Amino acid sequence: MTYEEHLDEVTTLITEKYDVADQAAIKMVMRAQADDFFSGHDDNPAICTLDRAHLDARAVYRKYR
Repeated sequence: MTYEEHLDEVTTLITEKYDVADQAAIKMVMRAQADDFFSGHDDNPAICTLDRAHLDARAVYRKYR
């Protein structure tokens, strides 16, 4: 998946797994992106996988909730 698709998937997983409203999940992902949490993903699209999206969703939720 592309970098943008990965961010969308992480956002969706946060809403589904942690019962977070869409806008709140978007804000979490945007904050993580601003903190360069996803900088490696943009440089190496090969790590933009569904398995990685699950790991990223958990990490972003824990850090930015």
